[in-house]
Amino acid sequence: MSHETTSAADDAVHRARAAVQSLFLADFASQSLGIEIIDAAPGRVQIAMTVRPDMVNGYGMCHGGIVFAFADSAFAFACNSYGDPMVAAGASIDFLAPTPRGERVTATATEVSRSARHGIYDVAVTDSNRQVLAQFRGRCSRLRGPTQSA
Repeated sequence: MSHETTSAADDAVHRARAAVQSLFLADFASQSLGIEIIDAAPGRVQIAMTVRPDMVNGYGMCHGGIVFAFADSAFAFACNSYGDPMVAAGASIDFLAPTPRGERVTATATEVSRSARHGIYDVAVTDSNRQVLAQFRGRCSRLRGPTQSA
């Protein structure tokens, strides 16, 4: 790999990290969940959080809505990692194993496809042993600016 190629890749990673950090600073929902940004690159983000007592359902495991919100945050950061404003157009999740109280979970979002207007991202939510707890797929669309009236 040439120096120019390495430099361009480093610049892209730097821009992705800056875009994710900027979005995170304005994302009070993610902050309220105690989410930490672990790593970011173009189209890929890894975040983590610890399941607190106020996140647990009546069965003593993390509420599915919290797991969904956690995965959705990883998805949002990944699809916005290029600095272009993207919003969710749809998402689904499969819960594969319970997430106990006190567990430190990680969500890794990976770009499946991306165009100028749309994208698809997969998110794996894992526990501290790297067991997959949930699998999320999100579709995003470019956020349109306000319509100008004549």
